[in-house]
Amino acid sequence: MGFLPTTRREMEEQGIRQLDFVYVIGDAYVDHSSFGPAVISRVLESRGYTVGIIAQPDWRKDESIAVLGEPRLAFLVSSGNMDSMVNHYTVARKKRHQDAYSPGGRAGLRPDRAVIVYGNLIRRTFRHTPVILGGIEASLRRLAHYDYWSDTVRRSVLLDAGADLISYGMGEHSIVEIADALNAGLPVGELSFIPGTVYRTRELPAMAEIIRLPDFEKTASDKRAYAESFRIQYENTDSVTGKPLAEYYGSRGYVVQNPPSPPLSEQEMDDVYELPYMRAWHPAYDKDGGIPAFSEIRFSLTCSRGCFGGCNFCALTFHEGRVVQARSEASLVREARLLAEDKEFKGYIHDVGGPTADFTGPSCQKQLTKGVCRNRQCLFPEPCPNLKADHRKYVRILRSLRQIPGVKKVFIRSGIRFDYVLADRDGTFLRELAEHHISGQLRTAPEHVSDRVLSCMGKPRHAVYERFVRKFEECSRKTGKEQYILPYFMSSHPGCSLEDAVRLAEYIRDMGFIPEQAQDFYPTPSTVSTCMYYTGINPLTGEKLHIPRGTREKAMQRALIQYRLPENYELVKEALLLCGRRDLIGYGPKCLIRPKRPEASRRQEQEDEAGRQAKSGGRTQNAGRRMADGGKRNSGKARPSGEQTRQSGKARMSGRGQKPTGKRPGRRR
Repeated sequence: MGFLPTTRREMEEQGIRQLDFVYVIGDAYVDHSSFGPAVISRVLESRGYTVGIIAQPDWRKDESIAVLGEPRLAFLVSSGNMDSMVNHYTVARKKRHQDAYSPGGRAGLRPDRAVIVYGNLIRRTFRHTPVILGGIEASLRRLAHYDYWSDTVRRSVLLDAGADLISYGMGEHSIVEIADALNAGLPVGELSFIPGTVYRTRELPAMAEIIRLPDFEKTASDKRAYAESFRIQYENTDSVTGKPLAEYYGSRGYVVQNPPSPPLSEQEMDDVYELPYMRAWHPAYDKDGGIPAFSEIRFSLTCSRGCFGGCNFCALTFHEGRVVQARSEASLVREARLLAEDKEFKGYIHDVGGPTADFTGPSCQKQLTKGVCRNRQCLFPEPCPNLKADHRKYVRILRSLRQIPGVKKVFIRSGIRFDYVLADRDGTFLRELAEHHISGQLRTAPEHVSDRVLSCMGKPRHAVYERFVRKFEECSRKTGKEQYILPYFMSSHPGCSLEDAVRLAEYIRDMGFIPEQAQDFYPTPSTVSTCMYYTGINPLTGEKLHIPRGTREKAMQRALIQYRLPENYELVKEALLLCGRRDLIGYGPKCLIRPKRPEASRRQEQEDEAGRQAKSGGRTQNAGRRMADGGKRNSGKARPSGEQTRQSGKARMSGRGQKPTGKRPGRRR
C-alpha cells in the first residue's frame, strides 16, 4: 500500500485509468489520520473506490484542476484542516506569514475562501460533474453565517461554491452513502435523503418535521432574526433529536440541512484510525523540509472526538457534535507500538487525547438512544446529576501505553476539563497525571476570572478553577515534584467589560508571572460566541451583552493581560483611568504600573542637577582628591552598583515566585 495518486503517472503505476473521486484540498497531502482528507479518502478506498489527490492547486490556472482527469463519480473539495480565512489572517485581520499545513510552512499556496474558489474552478472546467464539499470550512458555513473578515452575513457556501452537496461534520458515514448512491446510478440532484448532508432544492420538501429558518434576506438584515436562526440550528445538532432545517434564498430556492450523521461506534472508530495510512507527508515535499503541522502530531495518538464541554467560543458542537466517540484501549496500544517502531521515535508520546483529553465516552448513557439535551449542558453551569464522570478507561489506556517497550514518557497536551476532573470522586487520574504525564507545567484554560464573563463563555465559575489548582498542587507535593499550572486567558470575549479585564489583570498580578501570549477572542463561523459578537445578544438566553468591538478597547483588554510589557504601558494606563482605578497606578505592591514623570519635569530636574554641579565647582574636585588620598566622605546610604540595581529590578519583576511563563498552543476545532 502506498500514497494515493497525485499525478497521472502515479495513477498508471497503480493501474488506474479513471478515478472514482478526485479530492481537491487546500492543505498539502499528508496521509495520516489527523488530516481529514486522508481519513475520508482511505474510508472510500476501504469500500472499493479509487481516490486521487490534487493538493493546493494553482487556482489562477483552470488546467490545475484537470491534472487527474474527470472523476467517474464526483469531485470532493475541502479547504483542509483549517478554515482558510483563519489560516490566513490573525484576529486583527493581519495576514499571517506562515502556513503550517503547506510545504516548508510557506504561505500563499491556497486562496481565501478556498472551498468557494475550488468549487468554481471545477465548475468552469467540468460543468456536469458532481461537486461535494466537506471539511471544517464547508461544515461551519453550511447555512447563512456571520463572516468576521467581511463583517457581513454570507449565504450558504453551497451556493457560492456552485456545489451539489455538503457533507458536514466528520463525514465517514455520509461520504460512503453518497458514494454508494452515485455508484448505483442515482443523479446527485436526487440525493436529498442522506443524514449529515446539505443540499439545495427549488421546492420545500414535503416533510412534516422540517423546520423553516428565517429567510436569508431577513437573517442578513435583522440581528434578532439571525440570533433566532442560530438558536434553532444549535438545538438541532444531535443525530437523534435533530430535525431537517430549511433556509429560503428567493430565486435560488432552498438550502436544506438534513439531521447529523450518527456518531461512530467504538469499533468504527478503531477501523477508521487503523486504515493503512502512510503516516507521512507525500515525498514530493521532502525538498521543502516537509509539512510543519505533521511534525506536531507525528508521535501523538487521537483517543476521541466530539465534546460535551459546551464552550461557547468553540465550534465543536456544530462540527463534531456533543456525543464523545472514543477508540478502544487495544486500538491505541496497537498504534503506539507502530510509533515505537519508527526510527525517529525518541521514546516520547506527545499526546493522547482529542478535543478534550479526558473525555473518553458519552457524558451519560441516554445520549446514545435519546440524544443530547436540547436546553441544558452537561457541565455548565454545574455538572448535570446524570453526568458520568469516570476516568477509569483513560487511566487504563495511559497505564498500558507506559508499559510499551521503547516508550519513556506519555504526555497529555490536548487539555483537560478541570471541572470534569473534580466531578470524578475517584482521584486516581489527577494523581497519575501529576506523577507521570506532565513535564513541570500543566496547561489549563480557565479563560477568565469574572463569573459574569465565564457565564458568557459557558465555562465554570472561577471558584471551581481555584479548587482544582489546590487539588493539583496537593497531588504534585505528594509526588515530590515542583510543578506549576499554566493558565490561559482570553481577552475581549462578548460580555467582557473593561472593568472585567482589569480584574483579570489583578489576578495575573497576584499569580506572580505574566503570560507570554494573550489570546483575543476570534469570531470564527458557527459558534455561540460569534453570534453574540455580531448580534450583541446571547442566542441561548436572549440577554443583551456588552461587546468589545472597537479596536482601542480590544487593544486595552489584551494589554491588561500583559500589563508589565513596556509597549503596553499607555494602553494599560488609559484602561485604568477609564475604569477609575488610579489606585492601581503607583509604587505599592498592588499597583499594576508606576506613574511616569512628565518630560518637562524630567528636563527641569536635569537642569537643576547641572546647576548644582556647576555651583559645587572646586568643592567637588577637592572631595575627589581627599577620596583619592584615602579620606572618607559620609554621603548617607551606600548606593548599589549598576548590576545590583538591575538585579533588584529583575527581582521586582519576578513577582512572588520564579514561576514559568508560557505560550498558548493552537486549539483543535
